[in-house]
Amino acid sequence: MKSFEDLIDLIARLRAPEGCPWDREQTYTTLGPMLIEEAYEVLDSAEAADWDELRDELGDLLFQIVFYGQIAREEGHFDLQQSITRVYDKMVRRHPHVFAHEKVENTAEVLANWEAIKAAERKADESKQSLLDGTSTKLPGLLEAYLLTTKAARVGFDWKQGLDIFQKLDEETRELQEELNRENPDQEAITGEIGDLLFVVANIARWYGIEPESALKRTNRKFRRRFKHIEKRVQEDGRPWKDISLEELDQFWDEAKRDYEKDENNETNEKS
Repeated sequence: MKSFEDLIDLIARLRAPEGCPWDREQTYTTLGPMLIEEAYEVLDSAEAADWDELRDELGDLLFQIVFYGQIAREEGHFDLQQSITRVYDKMVRRHPHVFAHEKVENTAEVLANWEAIKAAERKADESKQSLLDGTSTKLPGLLEAYLLTTKAARVGFDWKQGLDIFQKLDEETRELQEELNRENPDQEAITGEIGDLLFVVANIARWYGIEPESALKRTNRKFRRRFKHIEKRVQEDGRPWKDISLEELDQFWDEAKRDYEKDENNETNEKS
């Protein structure tokens, strides 16, 4: 059984002069896509309830994190142990109801305290003055929208009821349709209206306790399964795609819905 320290030593050896040329060439920038990919693979395996895969993907993600830490140490920026210490201290500081004597009654009070503590931290750090500064602009847009509005909602900037968001959804849908129906639609305006529409959808998901990025990923997996069924049926038919009508493709899609509906319902129930 290997330890965290063994992993640190392994990456240090890979980066050493006598180590691996590829590993030595890596930088924060070149590792970025791999870090993001590994994080999403962790999410995918967790969503699929594939525990063996999740075990391995967590290891891959940890490898990327320690790799970042090794580069930071080499460049003299910081040591990974400092990262561990800082996050440890931060979690203790932000949980006074666990590590001190503050009392809370529910999750809402925990989150309110969390934001109050973060506000005090921002006040002490002139580089972070906005409530939203901790949300990375490099996140996928749907997830960023969810996190931005989650933080705003914790300080009371939120809809009064779910129905209000659906009214906003109708409003944004009408505005998009109006722009599309213009004699000379403006592409920039259309882009803005679609962004507004997606932002409202993210708000609907948040209001009802759903993380929209995971919800969309689940639908993407469902689409993959069903479309593969269409491909299989087209292959069995023997005709090229161009000779198969949309009505026939829709029939294949309906077959996939029927064939996979039980599995998809089971998947949903496992996550609920």
